[in-house]
Amino acid sequence: MKKVLVANRGEIALRIIRACKELGLKTVAVYSEADESSLNVKVADESVCIGPPQPILSYLNIPNIISAAEISGADAIHPGYGFLAENAQFAEVCSSCNFTFIGPTHDIINKMGDKANAKKTMKKAGIPVIPGTDGIITKEKDALAFAKEVGYPVIVKASAGGGGRGMRVSQNDSQLKKFLKAAQQEAQAAFGNGDVYLEKYLDEPRHIEVQIMADNHGNVIHLFERDCSIQRRHQKLIEESPAPNLDEKTRQALTRAAVKVAMTIDYKGAGTVEFLMSGKHFYFMEMNTRIQVEHPVTEMVTGLDLIKMQLEVAAGEKLKIKQGQVKLNGHAIEYRINAEDPDNGFRPDAKKIELYLPPGGFGVRVDSHIYSGYEIPPYYDSLMAKLICWGKDRKEALECSARSLDEFILVGPKNTIGFHKQVNENAFFRKANIYTNFIARRILNE
Repeated sequence: MKKVLVANRGEIALRIIRACKELGLKTVAVYSEADESSLNVKVADESVCIGPPQPILSYLNIPNIISAAEISGADAIHPGYGFLAENAQFAEVCSSCNFTFIGPTHDIINKMGDKANAKKTMKKAGIPVIPGTDGIITKEKDALAFAKEVGYPVIVKASAGGGGRGMRVSQNDSQLKKFLKAAQQEAQAAFGNGDVYLEKYLDEPRHIEVQIMADNHGNVIHLFERDCSIQRRHQKLIEESPAPNLDEKTRQALTRAAVKVAMTIDYKGAGTVEFLMSGKHFYFMEMNTRIQVEHPVTEMVTGLDLIKMQLEVAAGEKLKIKQGQVKLNGHAIEYRINAEDPDNGFRPDAKKIELYLPPGGFGVRVDSHIYSGYEIPPYYDSLMAKLICWGKDRKEALECSARSLDEFILVGPKNTIGFHKQVNENAFFRKANIYTNFIARRILNE
């Protein structure tokens, strides 16, 4: 592996390019016409325009990306997250065209991409799962029968979903009838697949995920867990590692279960096993077969570079670290700085960055692709930067976070910096009394 094409944009593309350079790998950035001035394009060794601004014509355009790889002489493709990162067809095309796909094989992506079937697989393997339908639900009567069996509330979820799309919580029959159709339509529009399934909805659960890494030589390790409970409309806003208020016995059970999930499907590369927790009980939710937005908090507390590990595994190397050598050191919290207006339903606000002065100091990391004068394209995700703060414990990490949020200057688009300050000052958040609908109940009072 000598030259890596990064089939993505924004901060994750820049993050991957930097890791490649440190490993002595040449890099190729691809960009849409709207992203010509992006920082990843400036930093990469080479760059290729792959189409107009619309994702379907550029970042989701498999033939154009493969053509860019062939033209540039790349021998590997890293998909980042989002876009084609969990697209089994893309992984298969990469392989058939003799490019190393930096991620799991297409058959593994298929296995875990269909969330309903993934739960069936995990249930057979003895992993706890939330009560749900055995497969996709197409008929209203079947949905109503399931809700009657397990009791309300229930949640309708897109089988091929992610990012909160195609999800609806129903409290009664009337809502379920309406939300079933709405979720199917939204899933079809977002993913080209309108299949949905139903689950029992847990009130005030925690969203805990475990980072795993597996090589091609039968080695699987976990890199501990992250708490991703602070969300709005099922999209994560704040993540931290390790999960606060989690006893060691439960942590060990969680991480063992995550490793078992990976071994059950013969997983390769970086992946995240996601669980919902109610009390001390946890349930398998899904597996993300890619690097996560929130991977930096794991890096901060383990001292391990997950992107470099991905690249080394994809190149056929054995993992350089054994499970017993992975240690937790301190506490890290990540805040997603989005170009959104929290006072207006988190509506995106794509504008020119007039002034950008990120914070610094001991324990502070900022992953971002923006700069003063950068014009935010309106076509993509609203994430501008990730602020990651580390401390020897959660209290110190929170103190570092408060100082860093105060120091963060970003003039131009409305953004979530002030909102994060509000969350940080909340007494329940500081005590880690958190759950997935925390923002709605404790901050927005919805």
